[in-house]
Amino acid sequence: MRTRLLTSVLLLASVLTVAPASSQVPDLAMTERIKQEGLQRSQALDLYLTMTDVYGARLTGSPEYTAAANWVRDQFADWGVSDARLEAFDFGRGWTLDKLSVEMVSPRYMPLIAYADAWSPSMDGVREARIVYVGDKTAAEIEAMASDLRGAIVFTHQPQSEFRDNDRPQPGLSTDAVRTGNPPGIRTSSVTPAREMAPLLQRAGAAVTIRPTSYRDGTVGATGNRRTPDGAVPSMVLSAEQYNMIARLAIRGEPVELRVELRASYDDDPNTYNVLGDFPGTDPDVADEVVLIGAHLDSWHTAAGATDNGDGALAVIEAARILAALNVRPRRTIRFALWSGEEQGLLGARAYIADHLETDADQANLQVYLNDDPGSGRSLGFYMQENMAAKALFDAWLQPLDDLDVTMNVVAGIGSTDHVPFDQMGLPAFNAIKDFEAYDERTRHTNADWPERMAEDELMQQAIFLAHFAWQASQMEGRIPRMPIS
Repeated sequence: MRTRLLTSVLLLASVLTVAPASSQVPDLAMTERIKQEGLQRSQALDLYLTMTDVYGARLTGSPEYTAAANWVRDQFADWGVSDARLEAFDFGRGWTLDKLSVEMVSPRYMPLIAYADAWSPSMDGVREARIVYVGDKTAAEIEAMASDLRGAIVFTHQPQSEFRDNDRPQPGLSTDAVRTGNPPGIRTSSVTPAREMAPLLQRAGAAVTIRPTSYRDGTVGATGNRRTPDGAVPSMVLSAEQYNMIARLAIRGEPVELRVELRASYDDDPNTYNVLGDFPGTDPDVADEVVLIGAHLDSWHTAAGATDNGDGALAVIEAARILAALNVRPRRTIRFALWSGEEQGLLGARAYIADHLETDADQANLQVYLNDDPGSGRSLGFYMQENMAAKALFDAWLQPLDDLDVTMNVVAGIGSTDHVPFDQMGLPAFNAIKDFEAYDERTRHTNADWPERMAEDELMQQAIFLAHFAWQASQMEGRIPRMPIS
């Protein structure tokens, strides 16, 4: 496969004319029109609050996600974006949380901050019982406790002592110009590893398992596994401080009783959907070439998916509105994409590649992919994936946005988001640089991911940024430089 791709890139190099950055004069008149529309007639905040308040959270495969996808498609169609459509791909069953209640009822009453793992099965009714703590037990000791574990509320881990206190470094903002991917994992510990404990608790018939989060101050991070089997023990995550208090009491021999209810339902429709819409190219020489801009629309289920990735999705949606309002007629086709399934492995972007970029000719027609995902706040520039030739071009396009605090493109790349499979094919694909402050340690995949983290001027700026770069890429002479696959 790698040999085929390398051969393809070498063949394509002979037909892709790359114009030098020095010859690429930005279309300043259109940039000013984009700014005026995006600043004076912005709908960014209203669209953002609709997406996060009305359609958050947007777990892949859930009815909430499908409703959000339909809303985006309808917005595109109302604005005159051509061929606004949903493209289905196979995902597996969806999941919806119908009811969750976790309370400490003894030695005193306290409501607890807990969230179910996505795709967790339901509990069999409401369970009120003394908790069973097994965080310090070996597999043999847990197996010997089988009679105590039937119908039990099981605390599976030791008190949490390590926390996510830092955001990852950003290339270009420190001396550590390293490739940025997911933040490092934070350990939660138990004497018996989870892969050994899970079947023991399942065989024993435990009612529910509860483990601590690795975030502080009532922030809870919860994700889930779409392949969780029906017979698995229902599972949830509890705020670290509350988990630690209850675990410490259990270790001291003090009885703690909880009342827990968890009800969930499944959607057997195996499909989820990307949202696409186009401004068709008008220059017959390059109309088939595509400038693709996108972001993932899906989120996790504990909050509104506002910074992961509502702000990025909003940037794409409002950029489409801005360009539609200007009645643009680009030389190349500008295509907008809202992906599903990013959180489960970049599935929407991979489905698009399988459907639209299978052949060498299709790949040759991708001018560039511009992605907006991790982080929040203003867009500062692009991670250039080590592509120095493209960086020189993008640097020239930054200058008209100086007044919007667009400051830099950096040579380094970023991983773990939707541009990656394009980049791995040798296609020009770049991700926006956003601020990580309080993103990794507070909002990403947590119950703190609410729209109050974003300001209206930030939402406006990032949409203008994407619309500007999409337009320049659609109008330029020649092609965005490509990196050879080594």
